[in-house]
Amino acid sequence: MKFLIIGLGSMGKRRIRNLTAMGETDIVGFDPREDRRAETVEKHGIPTFATVEEGLATGPDALVISTPPDAHMRYARLAVERDLHFFTEASVVDEDMQGLVDQLEGSGLVGAPSCTLRFFPVIKRFKQLLDDQAIGKPGAFTYHCGEYLPDWHPYEEVSEYYVGKVETGAAREIVPFELVWLTWLFGPVRNITALKGKRTDLPIDIDDVYQVIMEFESGVLGHMMIDVVARKYYREGRLVSEQGIIEWDCPGNLVRLYRAEDDSWQEFDESCDVPESFYVEELGAFVKAAKGEGAYPYSFAEDLRILRWLYEAEANGGAIQDGS
Repeated sequence: MKFLIIGLGSMGKRRIRNLTAMGETDIVGFDPREDRRAETVEKHGIPTFATVEEGLATGPDALVISTPPDAHMRYARLAVERDLHFFTEASVVDEDMQGLVDQLEGSGLVGAPSCTLRFFPVIKRFKQLLDDQAIGKPGAFTYHCGEYLPDWHPYEEVSEYYVGKVETGAAREIVPFELVWLTWLFGPVRNITALKGKRTDLPIDIDDVYQVIMEFESGVLGHMMIDVVARKYYREGRLVSEQGIIEWDCPGNLVRLYRAEDDSWQEFDESCDVPESFYVEELGAFVKAAKGEGAYPYSFAEDLRILRWLYEAEANGGAIQDGS
């Protein structure tokens, strides 16, 4: 297959690395920024273009859309118009996603929204333990995902890319990113609300903390804190039940299982020596689906439902008042 990477920022270059790791060699890229095109040529040696029309003229079989979230649907619709399979990074903006879902139905095209953490080794182990009923019926969890926003892209100011905009703000973007895997484990959301606010002095007008409370249709209760304030990277939590505890630490690649029946702890080290293995596995699932070798495990219909839960949480909740 031939792939056109739309957007050559950090994620676009990562997707080039992923495809290369899979043995794919027919890759071209598009980005309107000359500096990103030059860096991509220097690091990856692929042809790059200043317009999407030039990229499309090379005859790709699939698009990998790694633009800011508010441009995803524009290029997804272009892919459908050109009868091309496509993959998009994580979404936070709807922009008539229902129309895209309708277009894809019966088209034979593979439209694959990102679901990265479903491929993460720690999350897969967590899912296996739940499927095996290792702690019986899950009861409630608390989860924290945080990382200081200037540490995301140390090479550029937070005001210079999408994370500094209200609609695509960094903390807001991460809420649906996490819900993609939480609903995979615990099922659909029944009730959801959120408090949000700004707790940094960064020169951008976004909510940098989300406190989300959820009730799932399975009966599980959850609390999730998403922030871009923490000066240490966190993605960890604890699930409790009457029969035990599951703790997970994604940066540490560790899952810990406590069984009350024998008062014992068991640890699962999910470290992997393959760089970006879960990103490679995710994009590999898309490529297999595009080649007719399997089904991609996540759909735009599901993605739209996730986004609606974000919007419902915001509508049901409110802003945290500045106490200073």
